[in-house]
Order: sequence, then structure tokens, then C-alpha cells
Amino acid sequence: MQANTYSLEDIRKDFPVLNRRVRDDKKLVYLDNAATTQKPNQVIDAITDYYQNHNSNIHRAVHALAEESTEAFEVTRDKVANFLNIQNREEIVFVKGTTEAINLVAYAWGRDNVQKGDVVITTEYEHHSNIVPWQLLTQDRGAELKYIDIDDNGELMLEQLDEYLATGKVKLVAISHVSNVLGTITDVQKVIKKCKNAGAKILVDGAQAVPHMKVDITNLGCDFYAFSAHKMLGPTGVGVLWARKELLENMRPFQGGGDMIREVHKYETTWNDLPYKFEAGTPNVADVICFSAAIDYLVNIGIDNVRNHEIELTKYALEKMSKVKGLTIYGPKDPQKASGVISFNFNDVHPHDVATIIDKNGVAIRSGHHCAQVLMEKLNVAATNRASFYIYTTKDEVDALIDSLEQVAKVFKL
Repeated sequence: MQANTYSLEDIRKDFPVLNRRVRDDKKLVYLDNAATTQKPNQVIDAITDYYQNHNSNIHRAVHALAEESTEAFEVTRDKVANFLNIQNREEIVFVKGTTEAINLVAYAWGRDNVQKGDVVITTEYEHHSNIVPWQLLTQDRGAELKYIDIDDNGELMLEQLDEYLATGKVKLVAISHVSNVLGTITDVQKVIKKCKNAGAKILVDGAQAVPHMKVDITNLGCDFYAFSAHKMLGPTGVGVLWARKELLENMRPFQGGGDMIREVHKYETTWNDLPYKFEAGTPNVADVICFSAAIDYLVNIGIDNVRNHEIELTKYALEKMSKVKGLTIYGPKDPQKASGVISFNFNDVHPHDVATIIDKNGVAIRSGHHCAQVLMEKLNVAATNRASFYIYTTKDEVDALIDSLEQVAKVFKL
């Protein structure tokens, strides 16, 4: 595949799982990409190659396999830096995923910087991983957790943020770049500017943004940014925390053990340099190395092509879904304001029943609360259905979804 070319047919050939037959020999239509993306042959082959030819621990031994693995591991760090325009590789910490990255900040930064009477701000459309750590922190420190509400279009009411910041008590704002349920794209630059003017730190959950659109960390100007590899064609069990060097230097270690130390004595220990201070023990060597292949794949396609493809698909799907009887769609109706995520419900039909009927046709969507129960409470529902697209999704697959939704409407006589 040549750089910055976009052939949907060629791309689909790289994903063997898309050839699967499921549920009585139905063609698989995979529309659960907000949960995790499928993996191209390039990533699968990289994993096989690592274990067949290079498997070793890193940062320790001087033998050939150790040197090869260490170099490949650090190459991935450099590729992450280039992909997101991060100027200092020491600010890139490998973790298990976005959840661990946020918990790391809540523990290692929060416990020393959030005090009694302080305020932490998050939003109503956050994933649990960007709510629960802040609940734990504020409860432990005697601080207060407050929320930015959403309006009827699924967009944040940022005037509330102005009111919170005006109190002078806000220490941190933790916000999603893109909602995993509504697909709403947050105007993070606007939020970051407000926080900087008020002297508050800001953490951005980029799990649903980095795979789908251009993210420039240097240009954003936030303090912390987190995302996961498996949502952008990479392996599970790998994530990235980016944080400003001056913050990382003053943060306590999140875990203790090998590789995060410089010297250990009976009663005292000194820490390793950044970023290794926060990478205790043997890391997920194989999957970090293979994440490199996923980044290469997206670079070859071009992230702008990814975004444009999703806008086109989302527009097409919204137009079709708006004609399905009894269907309620949540979130922005303008594809320019959302990622390739559409959440919906049928009137008086449980989302799990909808997903079960659709699954019998080979169409894989998500049903449930999507780890966003605060948002479900706001929407006054227990759960929703969610279809989510990616670089290999076709209009024919959207049509298969629509046909299945029409079938649901007929079954329940809507």
C-alpha cells in the first residue's frame, strides 16, 4: 500500500477476521469498533515475528535478543511521538491502557496536589475510567467532584466550566476528547484555554480520538493525554500516558519494582530517569513492539483519510437510520461534530433484544451502558445500542445494519 492512498478494497484484504462467517454462515459485519478494532495482517505478523525471532526482556541484558527487543520497544515510543507531534520522548509512558493511564495520574499526581476543599471537574459523557478514579481521589482527599452537563444535542454546556473555574478552587479538569457513546467531539482547545487562564490542570481522555482524527499534542497544550493501542488497530494491553516533563518529574511513582529504580538500599531508593520511573517491572514488550506496526498502518493510510471516510459513513448511516420507524438517535446529528459512533434505541424495546436480533444476521454492534452509566442516567435510559465504524467499514455494511433494524421494527410492530 502506497503512502496516503486509500483503497477500501485493499484495506479490507489486510483484515482476515472480516472474512469470517458467523451465526448460521452469515457474513460478519463488524460495527463495534468503539469497543476495539480488528487487527491487520501487518500487526498479526509482527506479533508472530517477535515471538519466533526476538523474544527477550528489555533494558537489562547485553545479549543480542535483549538489544533487539529493547531497540524495537523504544522505536515504538519514537513512533508515538511522531504520530502525535510530541517533542520529548521522555514524556511518553507505556501503560496497559487508557484506564491505567488515568489512574496513574489520579494516584501519582492527584494525591499530592488535590487537597481538602479543592474541586475536580469531569463531564456527564465520560467513560467510567474518567469518573471512578476521580471519585476515589476526591473522597480520599476531602475534595469535591463536579460535572459539566450536556445539552439536548449531546454537546457540553461549557458555560458551566466558566462558573466552576471562576471559584478558583478547580485543580483539575478531566475530559474526553470524543465521547465513546455519543461520538461528540469536544472542543478541547477551547477547554484547555479556559483551564490555563484559570491555573487549572487538564487531562484529556483520547481513547476515542487518536484512532480517528489528527491529534497534535504540542498544539493542544494540555497537561495529560491518554489513549489505547487496541482501539487503533494495535494489540490489547497497551496504552500511552503523555504528561508534561515537569509534572512527571514531581510525581511519585505509581508502582515499585524493577526498571523504575536507579539504586535500592535497605531503607531508601532512588528513581530511574523518565519515562522509566513509571514503567515498573517487565512491560508488555511484545505488544508495545507490535503497536509500531499499527501506527505504521495508519500513517500509510493517512489519518485525514480515516476521518473523511468516517464522516462520509456517519452521514450515510444517519440519513438511513432517520427513516427507521420507532428509532431514537442520541448525540450530534452533524457528522462534522462527531466521530463514527451512533447510539440509538427503539421505543419500548430493550437494547439487548435489538442486538440479539441483529446478531443473528451477522451484524455485530454493542448494547449496554458502554461504561457510561452517568450518561445513561442523563438520557433517562438503562442502556443503548451503539454502532461504530472504522477504516474498513463499507456502505454495504451500513445497509446490512439498516436492513436488520428494519427487521427489528417489523418484529416489534413499530
